[in-house]
Amino acid sequence: MISAIREAGPRALLLELATLDEVLACHQQLTTAPLPGQVDAVAAARTVLLRFASRPALREARQHLDGLDFPAFSAEGARHVELEVIYDGEDLEELATHLGMSTEALITWHTGQTWTGAFGGFAPGFTYCVPRHGEDDAAVAESAGRAAAALDVPRRSSPRKSVPAGSVALAGEFSAVYPRISPGGWQLIGHTPAVLWDLDREAQGESPALVRPGDSVRYTPVQERVVTTTPTSAGTAAPEAESPAQDAVLSVVDPGLQTLIQDLGRIGFSDLGVSRAGVADEAALLQANRLVGNEPHAAVLESLHGGLSLRAESTVVLAVCGAEAPLTVTGVTGPSRRAPLRSPFALAPGETLSLGAPERGLRSVLALRGGIAATEVLGSVSTDTMSGLGPAPLTSGDQVCRAELATRAVGMPETAISHREGASQGAGAAGSTSAGGASTAGQTVLRFTYGPREDWFSPQESHRLTSQSWTVTQASNRIGIRLEVGETSPGEPGRPLERLENGELPSEGVVRGSLQMPPAGTPVLFLNDHPVTGGYPVIGVVIEEDLPAAAQLVPGDTIHLAPVDPDTLTLSPHSP
Repeated sequence: MISAIREAGPRALLLELATLDEVLACHQQLTTAPLPGQVDAVAAARTVLLRFASRPALREARQHLDGLDFPAFSAEGARHVELEVIYDGEDLEELATHLGMSTEALITWHTGQTWTGAFGGFAPGFTYCVPRHGEDDAAVAESAGRAAAALDVPRRSSPRKSVPAGSVALAGEFSAVYPRISPGGWQLIGHTPAVLWDLDREAQGESPALVRPGDSVRYTPVQERVVTTTPTSAGTAAPEAESPAQDAVLSVVDPGLQTLIQDLGRIGFSDLGVSRAGVADEAALLQANRLVGNEPHAAVLESLHGGLSLRAESTVVLAVCGAEAPLTVTGVTGPSRRAPLRSPFALAPGETLSLGAPERGLRSVLALRGGIAATEVLGSVSTDTMSGLGPAPLTSGDQVCRAELATRAVGMPETAISHREGASQGAGAAGSTSAGGASTAGQTVLRFTYGPREDWFSPQESHRLTSQSWTVTQASNRIGIRLEVGETSPGEPGRPLERLENGELPSEGVVRGSLQMPPAGTPVLFLNDHPVTGGYPVIGVVIEEDLPAAAQLVPGDTIHLAPVDPDTLTLSPHSP
């Protein structure tokens, strides 16, 4: 039985349930028989996150969910998985001391019981496991000085920016393995050579995840010298960007800081730990594809902070949108020329297009007439920087092929998308469903809705989220934007937010745009490659219409957060 329903942005619901068994039953029912308009269902420790295609679909679903009962979870087809572990994690000794036990006792507790795969999330192949309460497990755990399932492991106060692949970790009641390098706030106790996520398994008709919900898991301690296998990249191997059956039309002279192939992303795989990914500035993708006569979903190149240089191998038509970056075309002979932003233009064979450093914004989106050819992974060619799915970032010498022959006419030059017009008109802008993200004098206003965990903060602290500014830090990427405290008024510094709740939040699903609040009190704004689940409270969710503006924020930019009504997107009564 669902005990509570919370909104997580205008298009997602967080269902609270009493036990993990109820979560698994609810998730199994809603994935087997999804509600109208349901896009994703993400199970977690005590919740199921449902994401919908539209606000009306969410409102209709909420009426059906009240009082709904679910049949018991069925673990039919479950397997047993043995994971070899070298117990050398950097948090092992400190965690054991915190728990009042020796490192040997902690290892005995971890290896001496059987674990059950409960649900996926956070990243592809990351499966949350809980202790199984069997007689043998209890006996071994008792010999370690602890009862089975008695440990409640705190997360780190601030997540690491990079956790090594294969790290075995604990948090709350759960144990899991990080499938690849990623950020994370769990306590690291060891590492395993096992490959937790392998797309080759999917090609053989199996789940790409080594550990699936319902599977039983045993962690086996081994010495480092005993392990002869090492994790390979086969599970996350990035397909080649170009199709070998086609001729290249562009060659990469210089990829700049980072150039990725992107489309509109992967939809419906969150329960496997696969985030949406996709182009960060969707408004720029739609504009660039429109200008060159492509279908809206055609793949593009996303270039970070300029530096990209491409040579034409045949005549091509391109358009560049997004960041305000200078475009220079250099011929084989003769002087260079400037190419226009937000307008289709041609490159002749041998000519080179170079993107300069943006005068404003961060990411440029380049569309090729006919689209970019690349191999699909789970229905998309997008590069997911957190999970490693999709094509590898472009490197010098890579070749780009056209996906298809375009049949639409090219467009006329367009003006800049109004991400950044008139922050002083924030209330009026909030009623629009355009790209949003109003800005003036270097300050960007991002609209958001409170919840699902606003109640972890006092009304005064929740209000202060909007009454002071926040500054974008260098520690930002496609996964998320880390913010630091700005000012309450010119010359008056703000301060981090303080929680009412000091305990741990069981891991739960999060959506793109979430404002996750670690104990340090400074928010992290999740972007396209965000983890599917997280263990820090989400105080609010930036609306999807303003995420293109968020994707163009650079370190040092100042933002203000404006609360809006989820139905009308006009300023809500919470506004300062």
